[in-house]
Amino acid sequence: MPIKSSTAALVAALLATTALPALAAPTFNRIASFPVELNAPDAEATSSEIITATDDGMMLIYSDSPNGGIGFIDVTDPKTPKPAGYMDMGGEPTSVTVIGAKAYVAVNTRENFVEQTGKLVVVDIATKTVDGEFELGGQPDSIAHNKAGTILAIAIENERDEEVNDGAIPQLPSGFLVLVTLADGAVTEAGIKKVELTGLSDIAPEDAEVEFVAFNNNDEVAVTLQENNWIAIIDAKTGTVTGGFTAGSTSVEGIDTKNDGQIDFTGSKDDLLREPDAVKWLDADRLVVANEGDWNGGSRGFTIFNRDGTVSWDSGNALDVMAAQMGHYPDQRNKKGVEPEGLEVAEIGDTQFIFVAEERSSLIAIYKDTGAAPEYLQSVPSGIGPEGLIAIPERNLLVTANENDLREDGLAGSHVMLYELAEGTPNYPQIVSDLDTDGHPIGWAALSGAVADAEKPGLLYLVSDNALYNAPSIYTLDTTQTPAHITAKTIVTRNGNAAQKLDLEGITLDGEGGFWLASEGDTGALTPHALYHVDADGEIIEEVAYPAELLAGEIRSGSEGVTAIGSGDDMTLWIAIQREWKDDPRGQLKLVSYQPSTQEWGAVRYPLDTPAEGATNGVSEITAHGDYVYIIERDNQLASKATLKKIFRVPVSELVPASLDGELPLVTKEEVRDLIPDLAANNGYVVDKVESLAIDAAGNGFVITDNDGVDDSSGETFFWSIGQIK
Repeated sequence: MPIKSSTAALVAALLATTALPALAAPTFNRIASFPVELNAPDAEATSSEIITATDDGMMLIYSDSPNGGIGFIDVTDPKTPKPAGYMDMGGEPTSVTVIGAKAYVAVNTRENFVEQTGKLVVVDIATKTVDGEFELGGQPDSIAHNKAGTILAIAIENERDEEVNDGAIPQLPSGFLVLVTLADGAVTEAGIKKVELTGLSDIAPEDAEVEFVAFNNNDEVAVTLQENNWIAIIDAKTGTVTGGFTAGSTSVEGIDTKNDGQIDFTGSKDDLLREPDAVKWLDADRLVVANEGDWNGGSRGFTIFNRDGTVSWDSGNALDVMAAQMGHYPDQRNKKGVEPEGLEVAEIGDTQFIFVAEERSSLIAIYKDTGAAPEYLQSVPSGIGPEGLIAIPERNLLVTANENDLREDGLAGSHVMLYELAEGTPNYPQIVSDLDTDGHPIGWAALSGAVADAEKPGLLYLVSDNALYNAPSIYTLDTTQTPAHITAKTIVTRNGNAAQKLDLEGITLDGEGGFWLASEGDTGALTPHALYHVDADGEIIEEVAYPAELLAGEIRSGSEGVTAIGSGDDMTLWIAIQREWKDDPRGQLKLVSYQPSTQEWGAVRYPLDTPAEGATNGVSEITAHGDYVYIIERDNQLASKATLKKIFRVPVSELVPASLDGELPLVTKEEVRDLIPDLAANNGYVVDKVESLAIDAAGNGFVITDNDGVDDSSGETFFWSIGQIK
């Protein structure tokens, strides 16, 4: 089922905007990343969720729900953000906004789901002291203020217990809206007004599930009632409900609907309730909502409504399609796709921008508001789980708050990321896929190995690991375009069907138009450590299991690359084993040889650098070129803990394999390139998995990272040339 024409136009825009234009146009690029753990170094968990800025745009303030506080970031120089303090809020901050010298923080203080409580905390920004606290009568979520800075609107959600009746509504107490009229800039008890929102929606009208608030320039507040699938409009000056409408439903075609280890956009969903989360006004007569979905819906996109409830425009499957083309599609979250959650609307220069935060793909889609159908401009990578956004128009800045803190699992913590609008070209995505012959995106993720075409400079072949376990694939990558384009995808098959029990980590040419593939095994999961010989169509023509002498010391970390030296009957395959196995000396791993013509096995030992405290070192690629094999050696750390991501080379003359049951010779290595500066140049955090190295027919080296299939990962795939390899 081809994608809709409107989406096809958006995809065409993606391909167009990621090509180098003749004259550089203004574009957003990431300029800095701030790990929020710097503000709360002793916290077990710390996060950035909703973020705002001071009026001068020099200070950022974010809510940190897990640690119960708000954090401050000095962005006087936006390229070098600095920690600027932290305050405990005596509860769970859910949102924050700024008027002048004060920050207004909505704080959840509930004891349980029945006795819902919360407070508004007023903070003096300069002194970082609390000016006052005011009871709200329920559990707050979103907070916003009007343009004049005289009225606050606070969504009182009174969140339901999802363990009760599978989270179905109604589930009292109902939510409502609180309006706070400031008296000479101060909050007073007399200025706090409750606005009931029950009896409005078609779904569970007695239980208003209030989510997000936004003002227009006429002091009207738009309020999303997410699980009620409703949008209400309130006159903030009088506290009167003046309008509202159902968010409705929509059918979406050309989407991936199954969590099945493959990206397949031939599915569809009918009559999906939008269930919007964030809402913003585009002008006095139009609103835009992010259709995240919660209880019973989510339509994977965003919608522009007229104030009478008619749909002006809907994104359909566009966000999912573009995420798939950029390698960011979350196959494991197919119920709601990329899950758009946050929004920002801002006028910078002559353009009104719409920014859509995609929680599960960790992308920010950027559109130009045209007054009719918005124009897609670009997508930028964010941290893991972007939720809050704030634009600082006078400084040409966009800021995102990314909530996931995965440090407990050895992964990335929460980050705030900054982007600048400036003349230039997008530096992301660095790889994008084309559409297939049916008009669907060539889905890809978790690139784990690469080899160059023997004759055509700039042409590479890649494999992906078992993140897409039902579609093990060989991808064709054209690096002569910017960004590089995946132009074709070949499924690895066994007897004509997608091969099972593969975890592809290496690929090399067989000299006959096909490939040798290395699969990282896991005997406990019945995935063999093996080599696979495939023809040009991806069909397995030979399977080579690893010998018992090698497997006697096996662990989970197996083959991480394969390369070929020689040709024909003289070809020898060399396989890099990721880490030391049980029979290896500490700090030495095996480079294993296999000669297909004689079926002989052998090995040498490779010396690892000494790991930093808490780290483990290993290798993730081996590539032969000239008189050397080039090896990526890296630690398993990321962000500030990453210390080793390097390319070394080993002379081919030293690759003299000994018998697997004998004494293995130790080769020497020479450092070629430190890759951490290359990774840091992307202005995010340093990712851990530098997985692929290929050297093309012209001698140019290319490096690629593995995004783990967007599972507990920001989804970012970095690809770059390191120039001539001599």
